[in-house]
Amino acid sequence: MLDVIVVGAGAAGVGISAILDDLGVDDMLILEREKVGTSFKKWPKEMRLITPSFTTNFYGQADLNSIMARSSPAYFLRKEHPTGKEYAEYLKSLVEYCNLPIVEHTNIEKVTYSKGVFSLKITNGKELRTRFLIWAAGEFQYPNMTVFPGSELCLHNSKVKSWKDVKGDEHFIIGGYESGIDAAVHLSRLGKEVYVLDGNAPWGDRTTDPSLSLSPFTTERLEEEMKHGRINLIGKSKIKKVSKKGDEYLIEIKGKSKIHTSKTPPILATGFKSSLTLIEDLFEWDKEESYALLNEEDESTKTPGLFLVGPQVRHENLIFCFIYKYRQRFGVVANAIGERLELDTEILEYYRQEGFYLDDLSCCADECDC
Repeated sequence: MLDVIVVGAGAAGVGISAILDDLGVDDMLILEREKVGTSFKKWPKEMRLITPSFTTNFYGQADLNSIMARSSPAYFLRKEHPTGKEYAEYLKSLVEYCNLPIVEHTNIEKVTYSKGVFSLKITNGKELRTRFLIWAAGEFQYPNMTVFPGSELCLHNSKVKSWKDVKGDEHFIIGGYESGIDAAVHLSRLGKEVYVLDGNAPWGDRTTDPSLSLSPFTTERLEEEMKHGRINLIGKSKIKKVSKKGDEYLIEIKGKSKIHTSKTPPILATGFKSSLTLIEDLFEWDKEESYALLNEEDESTKTPGLFLVGPQVRHENLIFCFIYKYRQRFGVVANAIGERLELDTEILEYYRQEGFYLDDLSCCADECDC
């Protein structure tokens, strides 16, 4: 039986595994359904990380996109805003540097828990058993295609390999947050007319939490591209349904009589489903906003020994959906597991100084004064 199994070899999985390796956890295994960084490799070719990378390690601040102390995507890639494919190369380099124990092309078919032990049925009917299970599977490979009636007629942005491949001169994008505006910018750069529909108008929100408003990188690109007059932002447009009549797609808006028509499939930028579907019964869930409930150690409030890391971590109004956010909880999970394995956790104080161990969430609610 293993001490730890980490599910997923993306940014969260590699990051938490590197810390556990540093901590001295020997009986550990990382399971990846495809290959290291696959979710990033599947990004549209033009998509880039919205948070800037900069080599600031020598001055006490880790690169915003690093998932391991002493590393920097900016240094390794020589890029400020890496593409998904480039970032996957950074992750692969960390796996090789740390010699992390990863088994690729391994699909998890079933997870059960009994008497303090997790049993995972994997590819070819094999079974693995572990004391601790860390779920670090991302969401990008689980596009939400059930947002409204007719969603299946749309093209989810995660299915686009390159915006140059998308046919047509006019496009409707449903969803006006990061991925929707990113799609609009790239299509506009190709000379195409774009209409962005959103139930609110996130492009006009202004808050210090980028989980709730557009990043400066996206805002700057949008403002520059708006000068060409090809992007039309349409707020207060919550989709009622999408249907197809002949060669046209009909987009109906709740509470409005006007129906938008498109000759191309509407582009969905409405997010993803949770990757926790396979183990949803091992969590308690917030009844209003449907996120997994975790204790102060990011452990399931229902199943002891089951930890969550990555963009699905949430504590009430605190959403850890970006790398520089959720990496701060790596040390919390590592400390919980290290103490139960009776390991020396003193090294985690180094990770605290580097911004990978935030256990006091009271500081996360502050707004900027200017």
